[in-house]
Amino acid sequence: GERSSHRVIALTLVMMVVEIGAGFAFGSMALLADGWHMGTHAIALGITALAYYFARRHADNPRFTFGTGKVAELGGFASAVVLAVVAIVMAAESLQRLIAPQPIRFNEAIAVAVVGLVVNVISAFMLQDRPAHDHEHGDGQGRHRDHNLKAAYFHVLADALTSLLAIVALSAGKAFGWTWLDPSMGIVGAVIITRWAYGLLIDTGRILLDRDVDAAFVSKIVQRIEADADNRVSDIHVWRVAAGSLSIILSIVTHHPQ
Repeated sequence: GERSSHRVIALTLVMMVVEIGAGFAFGSMALLADGWHMGTHAIALGITALAYYFARRHADNPRFTFGTGKVAELGGFASAVVLAVVAIVMAAESLQRLIAPQPIRFNEAIAVAVVGLVVNVISAFMLQDRPAHDHEHGDGQGRHRDHNLKAAYFHVLADALTSLLAIVALSAGKAFGWTWLDPSMGIVGAVIITRWAYGLLIDTGRILLDRDVDAAFVSKIVQRIEADADNRVSDIHVWRVAAGSLSIILSIVTHHPQ
């Protein structure tokens, strides 16, 4: 995940400079939004890389009682906040352009948006390995999610989406003279990105606040221990400390301690 995020940061930064420059030069809001969007994603991907570095460096530090697994979740949470801010800025800029339309050089803007989309698709494939297997198994234990990598993956997908919307808006604007479509797509992109950010905030927040493990899974642990009629679980706490790692504290009342 870490090496992938480094490569994607480099690709994203280059494409960001190209798209912002082209957006100003050719007057496209959709392209400009995509460029700024990529810039903030480079920051978010930087957060991802820093989280991996920090977690690895302090993995054996005894001051972290349960290890550094939650650093990745913290990185994912921070990325989600950045994602939400991007969406608000995009929506505001797009509304401004709807009220005061500007001339657009369609051919050049479309060409840059297509390149942006290709770069984003490549980046998504580079980050895809783990989030693609982001499913849950029946035992409630299946949430082995690296939310930090998932955040990076969502950022790249959000970029691909805004590039695609930019291409659609610019093509229709060129063909039918619908210049209002360019800023409208900026607003549509902002709404979708807000939804992704919200989902990621909920997922990472649940783990950061230690309320990730569901009740059915905890009751299975209790049933397993109480299968011996002499054992009774008087208190139990189960929480996730990293993707794929749980911690448990429990008190057992028994007449024959093992």
